Amino acid sequence: MGFDVTAYLEALGHRGPAAPTLETLRFLHHRHLRTFPYDSALNAGRGTALWAGVDIDLDTAFDEIVVGGRGGVCYELNGLFRVLLEELGFDVGVFGAGIRQMDGSFGPDLEHVFDHARLDGELYLVDVGFVGPSYLEPLRVTAQVQRQHGNRFRVVPADGYHVVERSGRSGTWQAVYRFRDRPRDLAEWQDPSAELEAFARALAGAGILVRGRSSATGQRVLIGKRLLTVDDGHETVRVLTDPAEHERVVAEILGSPTAAATPARTATANTATAAGSGR
Repeated sequence: MGFDVTAYLEALGHRGPAAPTLETLRFLHHRHLRTFPYDSALNAGRGTALWAGVDIDLDTAFDEIVVGGRGGVCYELNGLFRVLLEELGFDVGVFGAGIRQMDGSFGPDLEHVFDHARLDGELYLVDVGFVGPSYLEPLRVTAQVQRQHGNRFRVVPADGYHVVERSGRSGTWQAVYRFRDRPRDLAEWQDPSAELEAFARALAGAGILVRGRSSATGQRVLIGKRLLTVDDGHETVRVLTDPAEHERVVAEILGSPTAAATPARTATANTATAAGSGR
């Protein structure tokens, strides 16, 4: 089939014109996270070749993820979404981020590939390829607190970086990841630094699969057997020791979302059309 804007919007539950507005971006961002799961299985066994596919084969990724229904990794999901937004008339680009580790440190600057969009003079973070927990809707780059579905977010400067921070109902701020406020070129991942290579080797050695999908009010993140659930800002963590339960949860995360049963969003008649038939 190949990349097709109309089919993409239909898969996201959007009918009719899609103007490049913040309202459209919010709707599509949240629906993307609910519709297409994250699944690190694609990169299992790739080792230091992990970054070879960052500049995705657009048609193949579209057919396998949007049409075929498989989960994707950060550069696939965000790569597809970035092209969709470009086709709709948004001003978008690429950022790279280092994710906060369990010990509070951050991974390499290019560990994570995500997007940004500029709207009405404001810079928004756009990320439909992060397993979470994180923001479900575009996040404005500002230290002002932004509330989403029971969570609070802010983007604060620190040591030459911007740090995305999140707080659930507990009220404790924790970093999600940090990034430099400069657009990245996908070619930067084709010649990875020694730090990025070491990260890829460590990731391959760990052999832990990561899966995740968002819901209307939260996210489920499965790291190996550890299941983190966020709902309306409330967090629960438990280890799935029963193999049958683990298999069931994996199937639920990677299967068809409950959100697909919700009514499609139909744009109003006076909304400007910015999409063609795709490429």
